[in-house]
Order: sequence, then C-alpha cells, then structure tokens
Amino acid sequence: MKAMVLREHGGMDNLRLETDFPDPKIGDGDVLLRVKACSLNYHDVFTRRGMPGIKVPLPAIMGLDVAGEIAALGPGVEGWAIGDRVLVDPINRVEGGLMGETIHGGLAELCRARAHQLIRIPAEISDAQAAALPVAYGTALRMMYTNGGVKAGETVLILGASGGVGVCCVMLAKLVGAAVVACAGSDAKAARLKAIGADHVINYTERDFVEAVHALYGKPNRRGAGATRGVDVVVNYTGGDTWIKSMRCLKVGGRLLTCGATAGYNPPEDIRFIWTFELKVCGSNGWTRQDIAQLFELVAARKLEVLIDHTYPLAEAREALRVIEDREVFGKVVVTP
Repeated sequence: MKAMVLREHGGMDNLRLETDFPDPKIGDGDVLLRVKACSLNYHDVFTRRGMPGIKVPLPAIMGLDVAGEIAALGPGVEGWAIGDRVLVDPINRVEGGLMGETIHGGLAELCRARAHQLIRIPAEISDAQAAALPVAYGTALRMMYTNGGVKAGETVLILGASGGVGVCCVMLAKLVGAAVVACAGSDAKAARLKAIGADHVINYTERDFVEAVHALYGKPNRRGAGATRGVDVVVNYTGGDTWIKSMRCLKVGGRLLTCGATAGYNPPEDIRFIWTFELKVCGSNGWTRQDIAQLFELVAARKLEVLIDHTYPLAEAREALRVIEDREVFGKVVVTP
C-alpha cells in the first residue's frame, strides 16, 4: 500500500512516501479500514521530531485522527459490517497505545484498528469532518465545557485561536454565550476569527496581548472595583513566554485552562499571581468517547462548524504537516489518501 512513512526522527525530509509498505494484518478483534480522511495535529510534528520519554516504534505511520470505511473484519468482531463508515477513537483505551504514534495511523491507504475503537459516523457528517474532530475539537470541548465550565456572561481570552483547538474554543465559547477575545499572528487570521464570532481580536505580532486585554477590561486588582477587572478565563495551550502573561489578564478567581504547550512545556512561573488573585489552573488531557458523541450531535445539528483550512492528497502530506508546524493554518488540515 501507499503510506507516508517515518523511519527516523528529525526534519521534514525524514517523512517519505512509500508505495510498497506492507498492508496491515488483522487478527482477533481487529478491523481493516480503507482510509478516507486523516487530519493532522501539532502532535504529529512532535512525533516526527521525537519526544523525550516517549519511544515511537519505527518505522511509523503518523496521523492520529482517522476516518474510513471498513474493508475487512477480523475474527470475533460483531456489530460491524464491511462498508460501514467509521471514525477511530485515536486512543486505545483497553490495551493502550495511540494511533499515529505507537500504532500506525492514517497517513496510508489502509489502517488497522481495534473494533472497540470504532465510532459510527452519522450520515450528516462527511469523512473529512469526522476526521477533524477527535484530537482538536474533542480536546477543546473537554477543556471548555467538561473541565473548564465556561458559561454565559463570562469573558474568555483564547491564545493560539486560529489553530484546530483554538477555532473550536472560539465557537464553543460563543455557543454558550460568552464573550471572546481571540489572539492570532496576522491580520488575516484575526479577520477570520472575527467572522466566526470573536468579539475582539488581537494581533500579537503588533500589540502585546496583556496591554490589549487591560485596555478592554481593565487591569486586575485584588481590591474593590479592581477585583472585577480582567477576564474570567484564559485558554493557553502554548505555554512558553505566554504563561505568566496569561495570569496577568485574569480577574480575581479567574481560571487558566490548558491542554498542551506548543511553545514550551517548562515556562517561567510566578506563583504569586495564583495565590494573590486566587486563580485556578485547570488541565485537560484529551477527550472521551462521550465528548466525540457530543461533537457529532453539535455538528449534525449545525450548531458547530468544522473548519477545514485545506485538504491534501497523501503525496502532499509533508506539506500538510509543514503548514501546521509553520502556523500557516486556520482550523484543520486534512489528508485524503
């Protein structure tokens, strides 16, 4: 089969299209999928580079989010039929493992998955839409609703708002009636964020986002009227030098939500902000199948839009990963083998 294969960690050139990679072999409880769509995430960038403490069996086929059609059933598989349209929950929640990392993923014509990972795709949702959901939108929903408790009337500052997680956070916040301040690295992205509902947009390459937030909502103070200044929630999955600056935007009792660290996982810290302003730091790790089911309902009801920036053929998967790494994306990038 054709597959985009990583045989050694490193730069983009280490990711190569192979036309004779062995077809997956299926066993008890397995299904063979003909891949219809695979969305990429920044996690795939980390996998290609190599991650400290995580051993990825090489050669590896990346791509966590996989939607496809069942091509074959292994022994013992019940409740599924050849031709069924399915989404794979990237996390193997029984035996362990992650698609596109420790298990071959979706950047190939065929993919093996465990039957218990399958989720039926509703007729109203396309393969590309389904593939865009688990990692980015699932993480966003869990962070914003399940763990973060974002609600009507709150103000939410979202850093990195133009990526897959970010655009979903913007839409989810607006869906419950919150006000959104979205940060992006260009005027073009800022305009698109405004178009999907952001109340205010900040181009952080031109203006310090802390100063911009203080201009909009006031500089937080722990006494008197100052305790109501600032924003209620900051979404920060970039880390790096934005971490302390995020805390400076939060009002007394504010919440800092995080699900990653694309700009650095070991930022400088100043815990004085946490106790002085009684801040709450809330982590969110991934998604559940219930989160994906809720996303299907929202998308099918047209309450939530799946924003796909561009679709690439398998032969151009390196370019698809490059635009993510270089932050040239608004929403999601999908590869269609």
